[in-house]
Amino acid sequence: MPDPHIDDALRTMLPRLRRFALWLARDAHAADDLVQSTMERALAKWATRRDDESLRAWLFAILYRLYLDGKRRASRYALLLGALGREDEPTWPSAERVAEAHATLSAFAALPDEQRSLLLWVTVEGLSYEEVAGILGVPIGTVMSRLSRARRAFRALGDGTTESPALRLLK
Repeated sequence: MPDPHIDDALRTMLPRLRRFALWLARDAHAADDLVQSTMERALAKWATRRDDESLRAWLFAILYRLYLDGKRRASRYALLLGALGREDEPTWPSAERVAEAHATLSAFAALPDEQRSLLLWVTVEGLSYEEVAGILGVPIGTVMSRLSRARRAFRALGDGTTESPALRLLK
């Protein structure tokens, strides 16, 4: 059983794990279940964890593997992952910001799961390439090339920038 320091470390990781789970599952209840399963698995497998391994990377790896397992299981039984409907957008100060946020989220959501996960781990969660390589079980060079392709795909999808409408003078 983990000592109080480990308990504190696990508690501090909960918001990050939930944020990542929300991006994967796209459903608050499914994300909560995923985080809970991650914590259960982490506590059950605590003795098998390598001491030199980053706790953050280890927990993200568990969460990602549980997500993939659930996705495989759901596709095997032809079930949806959950409600894919989007919640209402929060009110933004301007229409332009709403459009930019919507375009960014749409572009991000259009990425494949693997590319979305890579971008989240590296840019949002701040994991190193080495930690991501450990999560995925691939060499660092593979992470770098996949991340490059993910960034390129995100830019190609618009990455949230909207073009200014062309103005023309009407007579």
